[in-house]
Amino acid sequence: MKERKKTDFCTECRKETEYVLKKKEIFKTIKGKTYPFSITVAVCSECGQEMNLPGLIDKNVQEMDEQYRAAENLVTVEDIEKLMKVYKLGKAPLSLALGFGEITISRYLSGQIPSKEYSQVMRMALYSTAYMKKCLQQNKDKIADAAYKKSMEAVSQLESIFCVSQKMLRVISCLFESLEEVTPLMLQKLLYFVQGVHLALYDRELFTEDCEAWVHGPVYADVYTLLRDFKYNPIDDARFAILGGNADSLTADEKKVVDLVAGTFGLYGGKVLERITHKEKPWKEARKGYSDTIPSHELISKTSIREYYKRINEIYRIDSEEGLTEYIRQML
Repeated sequence: MKERKKTDFCTECRKETEYVLKKKEIFKTIKGKTYPFSITVAVCSECGQEMNLPGLIDKNVQEMDEQYRAAENLVTVEDIEKLMKVYKLGKAPLSLALGFGEITISRYLSGQIPSKEYSQVMRMALYSTAYMKKCLQQNKDKIADAAYKKSMEAVSQLESIFCVSQKMLRVISCLFESLEEVTPLMLQKLLYFVQGVHLALYDRELFTEDCEAWVHGPVYADVYTLLRDFKYNPIDDARFAILGGNADSLTADEKKVVDLVAGTFGLYGGKVLERITHKEKPWKEARKGYSDTIPSHELISKTSIREYYKRINEIYRIDSEEGLTEYIRQML
């Protein structure tokens, strides 16, 4: 099907003309500080002048708002909506629970930009159940009893759900940030590869958890329990927003390994990654004596993972994406 050409009325040419959309950098001063913004402009293909397209101003206002919030590290409207969903609170109860005025959250959801102080409060509440619990307890008398109990129940559920180590959570958070879509099966294999590469390059574990040799490859049992409801579907749950504050806690070496794995193994789906692990010695050794369909909870020792990936590193130099990519190609 032939693509329809984009046209609109050009006030310079005084007629309907074709146009192209381009990015343009502008500068605006807000509260005495100048910021660069990247906006979208429509340029007439005939005269080269900018054209006023319906909806373009609104689009640019939204883009500039997002860029300003990012530059100042302020929470977004999406962050606030996640906060409400995670802790099961409406706009007014959330405002009061955080110690704000009753309509403060409503204003922010309508587009008003929060101060850095209030933004930090909301970010801490989003990324820390302990902080949100403290806020709820301090402001208990300001919100309805039903809302308080419902939110405290959500806090308790989150506390019990995240039963894995902080380091594991940081790695999961980093993988979520790096990849657009992650299924539980894919995540399990990526965690295994992260551990293997880290053991090979730095001779120490990245996280303490051991994985088991299940039918479908290496599995971290607590992570499986955490994500079992998603089955083979992409992981999409507002509760996992609280992982967002964890990725920055990785060291430079740890972040390098996660990025290496995300940029190579992360290009493949869970079933392909499963196939790779089935060809690797650590899983095969742990599965000895079990037929293909028999469940097993045998541990895959970190020693076996370390030894295997050290040998792989000697052959492929897996401290680079090129080396890991070549290893994957050979395994497939």
